[in-house]
Amino acid sequence: MRKGARLRRDKKTASPGKQVHSQDPGAKLSIPKGRRLPEPRLRPGTFWLTRIVLLRSVSFIYFVAFSVAYNQNKQLIGEHGLMPCKSYLNSVKRYVGGKIGVAALAYTPSVLWFLSWSDMDANLDGVALAGMALSGFVLVTGTANMLIMAALWVLYHSLVNVGQLWYSFGWESQLLETGFLAIFLCPLWTLSQFPRRCPPSAICIWTFRWLIVRIMLGAGLIKIRGDKCWRDLTCMDYHYETQPVPNPISYYLHRSPWWFHRFETLSNHFIELIAPFFTFMGRRMCAVNGAIQILFQVVLIISGNLSFLNWLTIVPSLSCFDDASLGFLFGSGSRRAVLEIQNEEKSGRSDKPSKGMLIRRVVNISLGVLIGCLSVPVVMNLLSSRQVMNTSFDPLRIVNTYGAFGSITKERTEVIFQGTLSADPKDPEAVWEEYQFLCKPGDVYRRPCLISPYHYRLDWLMWFAAFQTYEQSEFVIHIAGRLLSNDSTVLSLLQHNPFQGRDPPRWVRGEHFIYKFSRPGSDSAAQGKWWLRKRIGAYFPAVDLQGLRGYFQSRNWPHPHISTKTQ
Repeated sequence: MRKGARLRRDKKTASPGKQVHSQDPGAKLSIPKGRRLPEPRLRPGTFWLTRIVLLRSVSFIYFVAFSVAYNQNKQLIGEHGLMPCKSYLNSVKRYVGGKIGVAALAYTPSVLWFLSWSDMDANLDGVALAGMALSGFVLVTGTANMLIMAALWVLYHSLVNVGQLWYSFGWESQLLETGFLAIFLCPLWTLSQFPRRCPPSAICIWTFRWLIVRIMLGAGLIKIRGDKCWRDLTCMDYHYETQPVPNPISYYLHRSPWWFHRFETLSNHFIELIAPFFTFMGRRMCAVNGAIQILFQVVLIISGNLSFLNWLTIVPSLSCFDDASLGFLFGSGSRRAVLEIQNEEKSGRSDKPSKGMLIRRVVNISLGVLIGCLSVPVVMNLLSSRQVMNTSFDPLRIVNTYGAFGSITKERTEVIFQGTLSADPKDPEAVWEEYQFLCKPGDVYRRPCLISPYHYRLDWLMWFAAFQTYEQSEFVIHIAGRLLSNDSTVLSLLQHNPFQGRDPPRWVRGEHFIYKFSRPGSDSAAQGKWWLRKRIGAYFPAVDLQGLRGYFQSRNWPHPHISTKTQ
């Protein structure tokens, strides 16, 4: 009886997924309703899903970058922009002998050479819209081919190479290098997420890994060699307050305890100088590095508005993960498709290499050789005690050297544009009214903005101008002249025009201030002040249109004309 009872109890409690032996050799396993066998796990070592993630990530950054271009290029490099690209192309044309040929293309690679210059604004908009359309397609579908990715690379190259000062940031070269590598992830013609005849190349995956290694080592080494505060662990005492465009989180992080700032700096050194070497220590340690780098970039995104730089740096970090690691991001259909390919490869049932596949292998090997050769000056720069950052060693910016915040400013200074309707700028009764930029600090009561990954190019350049002189940043005087005429092109780059709907100012001046965060809980914070500021002096003296005439003529800038009242 006891034995029979135990047998019946075992039958009732048998696990549904385990095999129950039966005397009937033809008996089938019975699976309770609503239960399914666990799906087989993907095997490591393949990168079909990694490719989709990389392509979607690159296309997202492209989409943001082309959106920035569409909204700001006309004001910055358009027909009536602050630095018209038509004038720049004409100067290049004169420099290379007056012809649009190989020399001109080598000096400034851009499709704008081949477009009609009668309406450069339309050309700039067309390039940006084409880039948005192509990158949007890849982002939504997760499919791409070499032609689409090459087109995106050429289009963005065309803007960067004529963007002059406005496109002088290191992340422009980083996007071009990342975009170049993405071209070789794809099949030539096919638009398929799983093109059987074009498996993701391990060489291409490693070029992405080599990119993230160089980015982080470049950033870490320039810090150690650059500013003493990175060595004595005090840089984070200043960074949140003095970075180009702080966000609301920066305000609170700045007041973190001293020991937390020391921990941040030490962590930064570990992440940038030690963790990258995990990439070469096997699959698991490579994935650990990828996770560390992604988490690090997410923290940076939260703590400040650093354009799309941190979002872009996440992209090559994703190459540290294979299909087995990224399977959780995809539905069962995509996982089954990859599993089927893996099973075919394991059983030897996969198709024999075709002529096209063999050619593709040659292309991939050539890519590896190219990146290796172009990396030589980059590695030499990393090893040099005179390391430079954010520099290209080839005209197409295929392999570059990177770095960020090699030195930290200890005080935040801002240039504030002010205008007055008074006839005499020296009149003590003159009322000076302030212009406000879209994101950079100005009004002490205005909350810091939150815009990442979007990027206001003028706001960033004004941060650099604040610790230079107006002679070193001539665009500042150009802006002043445009404000004197209520120029709608420049005013569209600002948030607040105090002379909106009124006569334009008769005088404009630049005032120089030191800005500091107010202390949370203080009387100033209770009054709604995010910032406290103290005047240093004049950044540039009061100017009027007549006084700027000679200055504008000497630089071949069109002299501003007073427009009607702005609406």
